[in-house]
Amino acid sequence: MRKLTLAFAVLASLGGASLATSASAAPGAPMGVTAPETVSTVQMTRMERRMMERRMDRRMDRRMERRRMERRMMHRRMMRRM
Repeated sequence: MRKLTLAFAVLASLGGASLATSASAAPGAPMGVTAPETVSTVQMTRMERRMMERRMDRRMDRRMERRRMERRMMHRRMMRRM
């Protein structure tokens, strides 16, 4: 019984403390400190753009290879049935 009473007391004190702060999902930030509303974009350098391009090329190559292999395997299966 004492444990239950202690649990309720702890929950009540935590609930009262949470009501005193703002009702946001931000973890324990002071009331006056907020994040800036606008987010500025940063231009990519040529090297970064090239790296992204190469990554996309590699992804496309892998995807095409996978499709080719699947088609070949399907063709093989069909030829076996004949």
